[in-house]
Amino acid sequence: MIQFTKLHGLGNDYLFVDCLERAVADPESLSVAMSDRHCGVGADGIILVLPSDQCDFRMRMFNADGSEAETCGNGIRCFAKYVYEGGMTDKLAFSIDTLAGPNEVELSVEDGRVLSVRSDMGEPKLMRAEIPMTGPQGKVIDEPIDVDGETYRVTCVSMGNPHAVFLVDDVESVPLAEIGPKIEHHPKFPNRTNVEVVQVIDRQNIKVRVWERGSGIVLACGSGTCASVVASVLNGRVDRNVSAHLALGVLKIEWREDNRVIQEGPATRVFDGMWPEN
Repeated sequence: MIQFTKLHGLGNDYLFVDCLERAVADPESLSVAMSDRHCGVGADGIILVLPSDQCDFRMRMFNADGSEAETCGNGIRCFAKYVYEGGMTDKLAFSIDTLAGPNEVELSVEDGRVLSVRSDMGEPKLMRAEIPMTGPQGKVIDEPIDVDGETYRVTCVSMGNPHAVFLVDDVESVPLAEIGPKIEHHPKFPNRTNVEVVQVIDRQNIKVRVWERGSGIVLACGSGTCASVVASVLNGRVDRNVSAHLALGVLKIEWREDNRVIQEGPATRVFDGMWPEN
């Protein structure tokens, strides 16, 4: 049996498996099976907790379709809570290795429980080749893109994983379930892309909805929220310190003058369980 713990960051839920001493065979297939909301546990994916040679821990994250993601902002916060409350570390600040590079986290703890996590998501990548996205060299800011004959305007940001951000008047009116998969698989994005629709409320507040690559509509996305703030700044719509409003709460995002993006928000433990290995 595989022991797991379900946690969520503002509704973006993952199943955590301790692999510090025991490997998991075929995590891609395991994520598909466990993430199924009808025949499995139900989640946006699984996250493996692994040892690291260069950081305190290493994280591997697999989406609900089995594809591996470079990083995951909500998953990082949940990861920090999982290892601290699980007694794997007593540090209030430590580093987590991801495919997108090291992520430094700081924990706010009370009575042994992690109330919130602040994490350094690194520097956003803005050049087209870094997203990656096909087309001429340069940044992708408010650029038209054709989706089934309709023209949308996109700003693209990589937070270690690709994001296509659309500034709209009303996020609730966007048929995200319809256009999300079309944009995710658009030929301009060779590695597919996450999709965010963003409504600017004022210079310190935005509202965000997310279509996550490999998982579909999710209640929150940490890296996507970071990308949404960066894209909104690039379009001159917000300041560099923003409250991002998602379905179940708020993430605080700061794009600092040193070019690093910092997120801060909650992580919630849901339950522990066991999954048959075969």
